[in-house]
Amino acid sequence: MAGFKSDFLHTLAERGFIQQTSDDEALDRLLQKESVTGYIGFDPTAASLHAGSLIQIMLLYWFQRTGHRPISLMGGGTGMIGDPSFKDDARQLMTPQRIAENIASLKRVFSSYLTYGEAPGDALMLDNAEWLSGIEYIPFLRDVGRHFSVNRMLSFDSVRLRLDREQSLSFLEFNYMILQAYDFVELSRRHDCRLQMGGSDQWGNIVNGIDLGHRMGTPQLFALTSPLLTTASGAKMGKSADGAVWLNSELLSAYDFWQYWRNTEDADVSRFLKLYTPLPIDEIERLSTLGGSEINEVKKVLATEVTALLHGRHAAEEAAETARKTFEEGAFASTLPTIEVPSSELEAGVGMLALYVRAGLAASNGEMRRHVKGGAVRINDDAVSDDQRVIGADDVSSDGVVKLSLGKKKHVLVRPV
Repeated sequence: MAGFKSDFLHTLAERGFIQQTSDDEALDRLLQKESVTGYIGFDPTAASLHAGSLIQIMLLYWFQRTGHRPISLMGGGTGMIGDPSFKDDARQLMTPQRIAENIASLKRVFSSYLTYGEAPGDALMLDNAEWLSGIEYIPFLRDVGRHFSVNRMLSFDSVRLRLDREQSLSFLEFNYMILQAYDFVELSRRHDCRLQMGGSDQWGNIVNGIDLGHRMGTPQLFALTSPLLTTASGAKMGKSADGAVWLNSELLSAYDFWQYWRNTEDADVSRFLKLYTPLPIDEIERLSTLGGSEINEVKKVLATEVTALLHGRHAAEEAAETARKTFEEGAFASTLPTIEVPSSELEAGVGMLALYVRAGLAASNGEMRRHVKGGAVRINDDAVSDDQRVIGADDVSSDGVVKLSLGKKKHVLVRPV
C-alpha cells in the first residue's frame, strides 16, 4: 500500500487510516483520473455517535478535502434490523419513530466535518430506507438473493464467530449483509458511487457488495477499511471511565469532549494527531519529537484541534481556557458544566452526596461515599472528609456559584436560581 499517487490514498497511508483495500492499483488510478463518489454507512442505534466513530467521519472528511464526493448513509432501513457483526446477541429492534429521531440527531454532527449542497463535490446525506422500505420480497429474492451463497455467508467472521459460540443468529439478522450489499449496488446506480469505506469489521459486508455489483452489472466497485482502534493501554476508543464520549453537544459538552482528548495516553498522542486532526504531517512530526513536560502541551494542541473540528474553534479555545483557569489558576471558570438549583433548596441545605449525583459526578450515594473516603471530593477547592456534609447558601462563592470537584479533572458549578 506504499507509493500511492492519488492525494486521497497518499493522505490516508501517511496518517495510518488504511487496513485493507480491495484493489490498490485500480482504485489509485481511478482516484487520480476523476472525482469519485464514496460512502460510509452509519447505523442509527442511538441519538449520537461517539468518539469511536470519528475515524470513519475523518475518512469522509479527507475524501472531500482531496476532491471527491462523500456520502454519509444513514441506515434508516437496515436500522430496522441492526448489524449483527461480532455481537453476542440480537440488537433490540427499534420503532420507525425512534430511528427517525436518531437520524435527525445524527445529522447535526456531520455538518461540522462535511460540506453539503448541490455542487459536484458537495457531500450527500442519504437514508437507505429510500430504497429498502419499498422492496417487494419475492422479486428481491429472485433478483438479488439468488446471487448469495449461504455457505460463503457462513464463512464470514462476523457470522461464524457467533455460531461457534453457539449463540443464535436470527434469519432477520442474517439478511442484514444482503441488504448492506444491495445498498452499494443502489448507490452505484443512483449516484455512480464506486467506493465503500468502513471499519475492518465491515470487510466481509463490503466485499459482498462488490461481488453483488459485479453480478448485477455495475462498474468495478472498491472497498477500503480502517483499523479498529484501541488506546495504547487497550481501552476501546470512544469510551471513558464515565461512559461514552458522545459527539452531540447536548449529551457531552465541548469542555468534557476537550478533556477526553487532553487525557490521551502519551503513547497515543502522535497517532491521534494524524488520525483526528487536519494538522500538516510535518507539524505533527515536529510536535511528536517533544517529550517530558512538553508532551502535556502537545496534548492540549490535540484536544483543541479535535474539538475545533466538531464544536468550532471558539468553543475549543474556550474549553482550553477553562481548563487553564481551573487547573493552573484554581479559578472558577464560567464555561465549566453548570447545573441550576433553586435558591430555596440551598437555603434549606442539600445533602452533598445527593447533589454530586444530581450533578452527574457520580451514579449513586454509595459511589460518592467511596470517593469521600478516598479523598477525591472537594467543595470550592476545599477537601471534604465528612460524607454527611450539607451544602447550603453559605457555600455560594463571590462568583455566585458552588464548585463541586471530583478528583483533579471533574468539576461542576452549582448556580442558585
